[in-house]
Amino acid sequence: MRPWITFFSQTGTEINRLCKDLSIYPDAIVTNRHTTDGINKDLLATTMFREHKLNKTVLNMLPSKPTVANYLEILSHFKNPVITLHGYLRIIPKEVCEKYEIYNLHPGLIDKYPSLKGFNPQERAFTQGYKLAGCVVHKVVPEVDEGEILLSQGTSIEGKTLNEVYDTLHNVAFDLWKSFFTAYNILKD
Repeated sequence: MRPWITFFSQTGTEINRLCKDLSIYPDAIVTNRHTTDGINKDLLATTMFREHKLNKTVLNMLPSKPTVANYLEILSHFKNPVITLHGYLRIIPKEVCEKYEIYNLHPGLIDKYPSLKGFNPQERAFTQGYKLAGCVVHKVVPEVDEGEILLSQGTSIEGKTLNEVYDTLHNVAFDLWKSFFTAYNILKD
């Protein structure tokens, strides 16, 4: 099985949910958070248990503005890893994109609305009156949100509040990640 490396900037809740639902666990979790405050408590507890059991670091903390060297220092320990981004709010450097297989979930239907590439597309879809919002899973390339789209799922946001749009898209995102891991069987050698 190929190593699975996850990156996040927010809480890691999506990673925790995937671990529970799919019975898989990342070989490394990488965040640019400075402390464990705000990280999903279940993910943190499971990670600390795994670190003790495996006698190795699972949770890796990067600086808030990581360099290529920071990324390579962590990733060089893994042969042929699959890297997934879960609310990771940093642009991966070109050198890292070109060396590793990386996938991102973008919370904007960029296959239908290319203008939703970039930061906070779900809010832009809401404020600009789109009737449909959604998410895509795409390969990560040096250009932001330009990689090949592997999966896409839309949903109506008509009549929803912004918080309801966020909640709906969290569920769409989770479903897409589950589909990604099952349909693409990406972790197999």
